[in-house]
Amino acid sequence: MKFEEAQEEFIRAWGELGSSWGVSKTMAQIHALLLSSSKPLSTEDIMNELNISRGNANMNIRALISWGLTKKAFMPGERKEYFESDKDIWNISKQVAQERKRRELDPMRRVIDELVTVEAKTTEEKEFKMMLKELQSYTKSADRLIDKLSRSDKNWFFKLVMKLI
Repeated sequence: MKFEEAQEEFIRAWGELGSSWGVSKTMAQIHALLLSSSKPLSTEDIMNELNISRGNANMNIRALISWGLTKKAFMPGERKEYFESDKDIWNISKQVAQERKRRELDPMRRVIDELVTVEAKTTEEKEFKMMLKELQSYTKSADRLIDKLSRSDKNWFFKLVMKLI
């Protein structure tokens, strides 16, 4: 398999995987293109490579920057904006976990923390409150785990996982 074919397959697969971590297919494809590129790419490079519109490219590049997965790269003598992504998979994993925590877990925790204060009189209400407390405990544990993961280095994490196995 030639490099171009392998890169295309990676971009396709990463794009499909993107929906699993809460991003659009195009956003994940742009990220894959930047990951597999040896140099920073301009918006035009991205548009041409993925055959997408300028608006689509700009919107998804901004989203990648918002997620902390892509940053602007300075190219001496160039007026165009260029973009690059961190190629360290450990850093990417931590960033995705942190962003998903911020976008998904944190809002859910706020709702559960509010609902768990509901007054429970009937059996049904007490069961509901007990379920909420269990969910609250679970989300707190998930929150702590993601925070610990985000502060750790990969050696510590994989040693811990190996002990669990």
